[in-house]
Amino acid sequence: MKTSKTLALLLALTLVLALCAAPAAHADEKTELIVFAAASMTETLTELKDKYEAANPGITITYNFDSSGTLKTQIQEGADCDLFISAAPKQMNQLDAAKDKDLNPDGLDFVLSDSRINLLENKVALVVPEGNPKKIESFDRLVELLKAGDVFFAMGNSDVPVGQYTQKILAYYELNEEGLAKAGLITYGSNVKEVTTQVKEASVDCGVVYGTDAFSAGLEVVDTATKEMCGQVIYPAAVMKNSTHIEAAQAFLDYLTGDEAMAVFEGVGFSKAA
Repeated sequence: MKTSKTLALLLALTLVLALCAAPAAHADEKTELIVFAAASMTETLTELKDKYEAANPGITITYNFDSSGTLKTQIQEGADCDLFISAAPKQMNQLDAAKDKDLNPDGLDFVLSDSRINLLENKVALVVPEGNPKKIESFDRLVELLKAGDVFFAMGNSDVPVGQYTQKILAYYELNEEGLAKAGLITYGSNVKEVTTQVKEASVDCGVVYGTDAFSAGLEVVDTATKEMCGQVIYPAAVMKNSTHIEAAQAFLDYLTGDEAMAVFEGVGFSKAA
């Protein structure tokens, strides 16, 4: 009888301890935010991740950096994503049900209403490798060399924003991209980091990247495209409708618009979107 009472007491004590421990274990759990962001934001967002996590110990941030076109496709195909930051409005528009059929031809509905903002503005820059062997000093000079068939030029693919901006520059100068590529004067990168690397390694004579990537890679910028040449380089950001952490994602997006984050962005050449 005594043994039975002892066992019952031990079982009751074990149950109490388990119930007491449960809230503590739950309190230790962290919320993982999955952020898809344009490759050109790698350095700045990595720095801001450390700052944000230090101030918010219940949050961990996992990034997926790539071209905005690739990220858009991954989201469309069902990848987990709480917050998307694109290097151009086009890819965000294609996920936003608030946009008409011309901008969102597939009628996709991934963007959370009222969360979308224009976060940053960047610049499109013409960069050269160390020493600038071809003595390229401007877009005008690049055009002369392309027409003469005397330059090897790197640009982004047509499905990534930096490539699309470059296509607009070529069109502005009335250049035939397809003909130049067939002549062996153009090489492509699947995102802006690949173009940056080609210039950094001097495997090309010049390339078009964002001003922020030129800064981070220590590349010489010899010219910057005007609004008339390729439009504004706007980075929209939005919480995704299927996020499982909508409030936390919105809080991080709010942080990215604040003074601390903007100081980091502006330090490499971004500016706050007007």
